[in-house]
Amino acid sequence: MRTRIIFSLKNRGAYVPFHHQYLLAQFIKGLLLFGPEPAFRDYTRFNFSGLKGQTKVSRKGLHFYSSKVTLVFSCTEPAFRNYLLSQIFGQKDILIGSLHLVPDSVEDEPAIVMGEESKLLCISPIVPIQAGFNDDRGKRFIHPESDEFSDLLYESTIQRMEASGQFTADELSGFYRFQVVPDHDYLQRMQQANKKYARIYPLYDNDVKFEVRGYTFPFTLYAARQVQQFIYENGLGYFCHKGFGMLDMVNNNPAHRNPMQDAAYA
Repeated sequence: MRTRIIFSLKNRGAYVPFHHQYLLAQFIKGLLLFGPEPAFRDYTRFNFSGLKGQTKVSRKGLHFYSSKVTLVFSCTEPAFRNYLLSQIFGQKDILIGSLHLVPDSVEDEPAIVMGEESKLLCISPIVPIQAGFNDDRGKRFIHPESDEFSDLLYESTIQRMEASGQFTADELSGFYRFQVVPDHDYLQRMQQANKKYARIYPLYDNDVKFEVRGYTFPFTLYAARQVQQFIYENGLGYFCHKGFGMLDMVNNNPAHRNPMQDAAYA
């Protein structure tokens, strides 16, 4: 289930770094680590976007000028979703970068049933290589149109599906069809305009900073329906619980989302 968490912004014009997922990841980690439910302190089967709103770009980062700021959160376990929302809405004042946010309301996005072929957009960068502190392998460039790129994402997806406990060994062995096909014209346009679709991003693990290479581009995914559904709900690639790998369907109409609901979790 995907949930849009809406915050009121108390200081319009405040800013966060252009890529600020690591700030959100640290915030969520703090809520879980010091929350009252021990079972969820190391929980990682969730995914989230960057903050969305009316923004302007400066050298400092993204300045927000809208009265509301939105975070898209995704998780397949309702108990964890409800627990995290209760923790977020228990905070009277949240500081992300220089943004002073106040939890306002939530809005559940309608469920999407995936097929075996999906056209997808990257809401946040995809990280195809597992990496850690003092490990430069995570910064290696892999061309998105190569077989290696698809193979790495397939391996990470199957590992995460197995770890979830939602699929049998027979089901997992049947999910052998998997291919990521980037929009070739988009990659060409980006290269011709001297723009990047692959960048180095900061990441923190146990408060230690390191860097990974993330990719953002539209692509078509060919895979079994169950694999597509898992990816849509849990993200693609590594470090999804740190704000990487969130996807959206091409032409997904936000007008079809469920009406906003006032939240009273505190």
